Amino acid sequence: MLIPTVSALLTPEGYDDAEVIVKSIQNASDRGPSMLEELKELWNYRALLMSMVRRELNIRYKNSVLGFLWSFINPLVTVVVMTFVFKTIMRNDTPNFSAYVLAGYLPFTFFQMGLMDSAQSIIGALPLIRKVYFPREILPLSLVIANFVHLLLAMGMFFLYLAFIYITNPAESPFRMTAMYLPFLLILNFCLVTGFSLLISALNVFYEDVKYLVGIITYLLFFMCPVMYFSEKIYYSLGAKGYYLYFLNPVATMVNAYRKILLAPQPQITKEGFDKLGHKIPDMVQAAVPLSMREMLLTSAISLFILWYGYRVFNKLKWRFVERV
Repeated sequence: MLIPTVSALLTPEGYDDAEVIVKSIQNASDRGPSMLEELKELWNYRALLMSMVRRELNIRYKNSVLGFLWSFINPLVTVVVMTFVFKTIMRNDTPNFSAYVLAGYLPFTFFQMGLMDSAQSIIGALPLIRKVYFPREILPLSLVIANFVHLLLAMGMFFLYLAFIYITNPAESPFRMTAMYLPFLLILNFCLVTGFSLLISALNVFYEDVKYLVGIITYLLFFMCPVMYFSEKIYYSLGAKGYYLYFLNPVATMVNAYRKILLAPQPQITKEGFDKLGHKIPDMVQAAVPLSMREMLLTSAISLFILWYGYRVFNKLKWRFVERV
């Protein structure tokens, strides 16, 4: 059970029950501590946070033969199906197309699962919130960290997949020096998901429609991000201005950045066809579009702002959770 586990770890600084109750009442009645004080308190409860992360990981793979491999098998199966459809049915001749899809699908899955799991984190822990005091942000944060661990494990398997590609075709290495930027991108991705998760989990306590909106929005975002297609398609279809507006979406920029730093850029080939007048159009090669530093700087600013804003809103609302639930 979660409650005994939490109760055993709830007193990093020796709080007894009376002190916990007084602290909770004081925090609920005044304007509340500053964000810096909230972060210090969260640090004091880091053992509880890590315990809940381990619990989440253990529950997810309990009685599973393959264990953490499922964090890679699930997206891999999806990518295999998409690769079959696009290469066999839609005649996409991009070399190693599955690797490009997988490079975008893994971070998008982290974004989607992080938000979906955390949306119910506060309501799902109702008995715990009523019984004991602890920083409420631990609940959504533990789920985000658990999903982040899945992303890291899946990324490790992704590099093994690239190694397999290289072994089967050693003429060209799929590894790139730009992969050294991956830690920065992972941190930025974590900030974005954490900010959204804190915001969504807090709002869902008061408006349970939020969880349904999250499901719809993440589903639509999948098609609005370059997961199944290349960003070059956007550039050559919508032009430079449309391309810029498209990548105001920070999730799309994240997905595109993973693909650009992990894999070699791919020029796009437009197959021969016919125009509206029936004239034959020959094959055309469209140059790859490099990752824009402006897009990354803008996405970095948006991600940090969402992290700050999400945490700020969560801290303002968390003292009202018990009243609402």
